[in-house]
Amino acid sequence: MLKGKKICVVLPAYNAALTLERTYGEVPMDIVDEVILVDDNSSDDTVEVARALGIRHIICHDENKGYGGNQKSCYAKALDLGADVVVMLHPDYQYTPRLIESMVYVIVNGVYPVVLGSRILGTGARKGGMPRYKYFFNRCLTFFQNVLMGQKLSEYHTGYRAFSADVLRAINFMADSDDFVFDNQMLAQIFYADYEIAEITCPTKYFPEASSINFRRSSKYGWGVLWTSVQYRLQKWHLAHFTIFE
Repeated sequence: MLKGKKICVVLPAYNAALTLERTYGEVPMDIVDEVILVDDNSSDDTVEVARALGIRHIICHDENKGYGGNQKSCYAKALDLGADVVVMLHPDYQYTPRLIESMVYVIVNGVYPVVLGSRILGTGARKGGMPRYKYFFNRCLTFFQNVLMGQKLSEYHTGYRAFSADVLRAINFMADSDDFVFDNQMLAQIFYADYEIAEITCPTKYFPEASSINFRRSSKYGWGVLWTSVQYRLQKWHLAHFTIFE
């Protein structure tokens, strides 16, 4: 716990056997109460590695439910365990777990209810090896999202996030996509509910074992991101109604 708040780290995993041990080894267990790993029907030994590491809460999907579907299981389990703060961390070791305490500290002190680990603040993204085309599209998408949603985030696409449990209960994340656009739909819901989001500079690593999506999936994701931002603006102007904002 930290300041009497129960801290839960969730790991949405898919073929993370090669990086899970390194990720888990840096989780600050002196403040983290529970670690949940949801395996999305991996074809490698992710579950076996998780069990060998002693992770108590392991959920195995019988079929691949997608990145968003994986996170739905993560957050539902964390809330069921009574978490006060939930940290979502990719188990591919692209983000360092050593920032968990800093991110959680912002929330338990009541400064912000949501904290993102941003690769774009500072020079972490390019220094860590983010491909130029991904950096370019990250910046373009973020610009349009900020314009449409009236915000000033440095990026919407990080896989490192910490939430107050109150925020997770207040938004309808179960109505979101099971695909990669889930992350952006969540942020749109959080802003729509008038919560503020903080960011902390986060270094990142790009290497062969780290997860990545191909250009076709990236393109689909990009259009989904833009459509989510348009939905947000239309709903704010009372010109349309979308289920995710209920």
